[in-house]
Amino acid sequence: MRSLVTGGCGFIGSHMVDRLLAEGHEVCVIDNCSTGRRENLTHQEGNPKLKIVEADICDGASIAPCFEDVDWVFHMAALADIVPSIQRPEDYFHSNVDGTFSVLQAARKAKVKKFLYTASSSCYGIPDRFPTDEQAEIRPEYPYALTKRLGEELALHWGKVYHLPVVSLCLFNVYGPRSRTSGTYGAVFGVFLGQKLAGKPYTVVGTGEQTRDFTYVTDIVDAFYTAAQSDVTGERFNVGSEHTYSVNRLVELLGGTEAEVVHIPKRPGEPDCTWADTKKINEMLHWHPKVTLEEGVQHILENIDYWRKAPVWTPETIQDATEDWFKYLGDDGSA
Repeated sequence: MRSLVTGGCGFIGSHMVDRLLAEGHEVCVIDNCSTGRRENLTHQEGNPKLKIVEADICDGASIAPCFEDVDWVFHMAALADIVPSIQRPEDYFHSNVDGTFSVLQAARKAKVKKFLYTASSSCYGIPDRFPTDEQAEIRPEYPYALTKRLGEELALHWGKVYHLPVVSLCLFNVYGPRSRTSGTYGAVFGVFLGQKLAGKPYTVVGTGEQTRDFTYVTDIVDAFYTAAQSDVTGERFNVGSEHTYSVNRLVELLGGTEAEVVHIPKRPGEPDCTWADTKKINEMLHWHPKVTLEEGVQHILENIDYWRKAPVWTPETIQDATEDWFKYLGDDGSA
């Protein structure tokens, strides 16, 4: 088998590469390393089955040769985070929409056997029901979520019109080793671990009673591999932990106490709960997560040195970084 992973130097992408190589695949990675890090694959250095191509996925002509004779494509390259997407919507549209179009076209022309799209649960916005199933209304709250949804629409449409064998996996709150060390949203582990290492208080949004469907990265990778192996096409699946956990519980598992917490204002556009209804993927692909939050956090703590270079966020720096978040997503009309 030959597989291609866009964004393969990134968090989830590098774990996907590890799994594919472990399964005996030849793997080509395309990554412009704008957010991904080649260091995430240092442990695979010298592996004759791995090829890393540093290129922009939007450059169709330069990436097209990488798709020749490829069986599976895992499209994981994307720009993430809320605030930068508000500040630089053109960059997010270019990467997450134009880039997806470029990758789809290359995959279609190469007649790949499976195309796996990485969707985001942020497309649901603030859902009306929990757990949230695939039939929930799509209502993105910010440009990042919208561009990920538009990319998903493209992928499913290419499956319908051009018969590209597409499956879209909608991911909920992924965490694990190699997760991003920057950002004030979507990277809560990076924020908290940097604070833990620096001996600084954990910056908890609101009361901390809000819950998240924290899903360990190897479970995510297993869902992608399972979907690629299956005969299922043209479907979108939620992928989650089958649980939802409070942020306060996460602080507790990281060894924090109430005295080590500072509370910062609740942010507009954020749900009080994320929780994937995974019945569809359970029934159609027979997939279930394996790693509990307790096990996942323990594994992260055993590998905590990765976050020693992470920025140490304080209430003041978070306030500065999220100023545009409140300005544009708040309901006071100030924008």
